[in-house]
Amino acid sequence: MTSVTKALPDLIPDAELTLPPQAERKLPTGLTVIAIRRAAVPLVEVRLRIPFGRAPLAPATLLSQALFTGTGTMSMLDIAAELQAVGGGLAAGLDPDRLQISGNALAGGLGRTLEILAAVLTDAAYPGEEVVTERERLVDHIQVALSQPSHLARVALLKRMYGSHPYAVQTPEPDEVRAVEPEALRRLHADRVRPDGATLVLVGDIDPEQAIDLAEKMLGGWTGAAGDGVVPPTPALRPGPLLLVDRPGSVQSSLRIALPALTRTDPDYAALTLANMVFGGYFSSRWVENIREDKGYTYGSHSVIEHFVAGSALLAAADVATEVTGPSLLETTYELGRIASLPPGEEELEQARRYALGTLRLGMSTQAGLAGLASVYAGFGLRLDYLREHSAALAAATAEQVAAAAARYLAPSRGVTVVLGDAEKVEPQLAALTAVERSAQ
Repeated sequence: MTSVTKALPDLIPDAELTLPPQAERKLPTGLTVIAIRRAAVPLVEVRLRIPFGRAPLAPATLLSQALFTGTGTMSMLDIAAELQAVGGGLAAGLDPDRLQISGNALAGGLGRTLEILAAVLTDAAYPGEEVVTERERLVDHIQVALSQPSHLARVALLKRMYGSHPYAVQTPEPDEVRAVEPEALRRLHADRVRPDGATLVLVGDIDPEQAIDLAEKMLGGWTGAAGDGVVPPTPALRPGPLLLVDRPGSVQSSLRIALPALTRTDPDYAALTLANMVFGGYFSSRWVENIREDKGYTYGSHSVIEHFVAGSALLAAADVATEVTGPSLLETTYELGRIASLPPGEEELEQARRYALGTLRLGMSTQAGLAGLASVYAGFGLRLDYLREHSAALAAATAEQVAAAAARYLAPSRGVTVVLGDAEKVEPQLAALTAVERSAQ
């Protein structure tokens, strides 16, 4: 049977991307409110990001888990019941830059949801018994993570990438969490949970201006400036020997590579995005085709550009069988060298372009997706207009621009490599390819 190659259809003109009605206002308290109308279903998505960079890690992590454990007038159960009464819920999380609160509610319950949120922001009590429960739950979660190769590999890679920078350690030690008392959370809340510099995004079946008026009414009593949370720029990656982290008896090796990357606002960012797609950014990429489809070394490999406020990096990850750790590194280095030295073919580039554009459009197709994008972008000083600009840049990037970005950022000599695995079995394989520095887990 002869195979028939089908021509790819013309790329849909990106000018067709339309953005929903929206409004924005910076309140006197310093809180920026962005409201976007997306009336698909009668819900509203809520996303609040509060600058939290350089906050002490263990207390900040526990604070994010215990934020909704009670106020001066409501217990944790009261808060949950009140939110459920308006068809919603709220939860908090933490990344290296921000405390994040997210949730949703029926559109008609937005006022009550924001009222409860305001009570938590201004009057969180951190009751002792509830804090102890959340503390033990967090310790358990961290201990489970410490048994997972993927977590251990990321911990090692972050330390190798960032050195003494605040981003180098993003998970506290269990003993550090156990030492945090409720009073420490109250002090941290008073110092850092403040509206100045924070961003609230509301997306749903709402009138944008009226939603902002409602937010100003409900959150107007949340005031104050936070302590300095500016994170210094990330250091440049320093290539060196491969770091081998010993995990005796492991049947798999976790291969992790960090490469330099660009911020979203860099003129070459779209070209780098496409170069990453061609290399390893989606299932039809060269790396996946090589070490998964062709050689069967792994169930999956993936590369992604990770953005923090203080810097960006391209991270590549694959978990491979112990006996093919060396060959997997060899093929990975080969694919990085190939994308850095040879421009992608026209069809290959167009396929990656369609995937990148389709992913963007898919991401903004739901209320939750749109709220997530708007909130993430706002955290970097961007607005939804960036979607249109980035889509146009992806549609316009040439093979030559993609090749130039790949040559500058994806060359294997620019990378930092970490392998977590059974050192006795994999070190000889790796040492045949590159210099190896061995480290205990």
